[in-house]
Amino acid sequence: MPGNSFGKVLSITTFGESHGPAVGVVVDGVPAGLKLSQEDIEFELSFRRPGRLYVSGRREKDVPEILSGIYDGRTTGSPIAIVVRNTDVISSFYEEVRFKPRPGHADLPFIMRYGFENWDYRGGGRSSARETVGRVAAGAIAKKLLMYHDTWIAGRLKSLGPLESKPADFRSVLCSKYSPVRASDKESEARFQDLVKQATVEGDSYGGVAEVIARNPPPGLGEPTFDKIKADLAKAILSIPAVTGFEYGLGFQASRMKGSEANDAIVKKGERLGWKDNKSGGILGGITTGEDIVIRCSFKPTSSIRKPQGTVDLRTGNPSEISVLGRHDPAVAIRGVSVVESMMALTLADHSLRSGVIPTVRLEKSQAEIIEDRWRRYMEECRPTEESQ
Repeated sequence: MPGNSFGKVLSITTFGESHGPAVGVVVDGVPAGLKLSQEDIEFELSFRRPGRLYVSGRREKDVPEILSGIYDGRTTGSPIAIVVRNTDVISSFYEEVRFKPRPGHADLPFIMRYGFENWDYRGGGRSSARETVGRVAAGAIAKKLLMYHDTWIAGRLKSLGPLESKPADFRSVLCSKYSPVRASDKESEARFQDLVKQATVEGDSYGGVAEVIARNPPPGLGEPTFDKIKADLAKAILSIPAVTGFEYGLGFQASRMKGSEANDAIVKKGERLGWKDNKSGGILGGITTGEDIVIRCSFKPTSSIRKPQGTVDLRTGNPSEISVLGRHDPAVAIRGVSVVESMMALTLADHSLRSGVIPTVRLEKSQAEIIEDRWRRYMEECRPTEESQ
C-alpha cells in the first residue's frame, strides 16, 4: 500500500506536492448531518498558514475549496474532497537542490526509493511540510466532530531550542494559537521570538517540543493490543514531517522513577472514579481513562538553512557544499503545533466512531445543533479584539 492514507472508520488521504498546482485531502467516514463550511476549515488552516512573522515567508492564502460531500451546508455521508491551491510558488530557489541533496532532508532517501528521474525536487515535493495542509483541513472536521462529546483539543510550543516554557493550564494552551510563536505565556513568547530572530540572522534553525491536550475525551477509546490509542497516536504524530519523538503523560520521565512515584492514586471525582494527578496522560493499558490526554512530540530543526553544509554533487559524485535559499521556517515546530493538534483530533475521532461514541451514519438535527453551538464557542474563545491587537 502506498501509505498516503490514515484512519479506519474516519479515514483521510492527502495529495499534492509543494510546488504542484494544489494540495488537499479526501476525508471519508464523516456521518451525515454535520454542519460544515469553508469558514470552519479556514479557521484551523489560519494557524498553520505561512507568510507571517517568525515562520516561512511563502505567502499562501490557503483558501480551502470543498468539492464534494456537502449539500445545503451539511455533510451528506459521502467523501469530502478539499483542495487548496498553491499560489506563491518560486521553484527557481531549488535549482541547486536538484543536484545537491540537503543534509537532514528527505531528498536523498526519496531519490534512493523512487529514482532521480522521478523525484520532484521543487520545494521538497511530496516530502515538504506543505503536505500538512490537507491534515489540518481534515483536522478541522475531526475537531468539530469531537464536539459531540464536548472534547476540545489545543496545543502550544512547550519549548524552543534550549528554552523551556512554564507549565500552563488548558485555557492558556488554547489561547496560544494567537501567539506568533505558539507560546502560552508572554514571557516565553518574548524569549521564543528573540531566539527565532537570532536563528534567522545566523541562517540557522531550531527544533522544539509541541504539547497538545485533549480536554474531556471519551473514556474507553482504544483496543487492548495492537490498536491501543497510544499506538495510533504515536503513528499519527510520528508521520508528521520533522517529528523525531513522541511521548504521553510522564513519558520518558517515568523511566527514571520508582513505581511508587509513577503510580497515580485512584480517587472519587464527583460521581466517577478518576486519577489524582493524571500522571498517565489520560491513557492506561492503551485505553483512554477520561482524564485529559496529554501528548508531547519533538520537532527537529528545519533542515533547509542558509549556513553552508556538506553534501555531494550528484552530477560529478564529488563532495560539495550547499547553502539553501528560499523561504523556510526558522523553527518548523511553531507551525507544527497545528498539525499535531489535527492528527490527535483525527485519531480520537476515528476511535470515537469505531467505538460508537459518535454516530457513524447520521447525526440528528438536535445533535448537529449542539455540535455547532460548541464549535462556535471554540472559535470565539481567546479571539483577540481590536483593542488587544
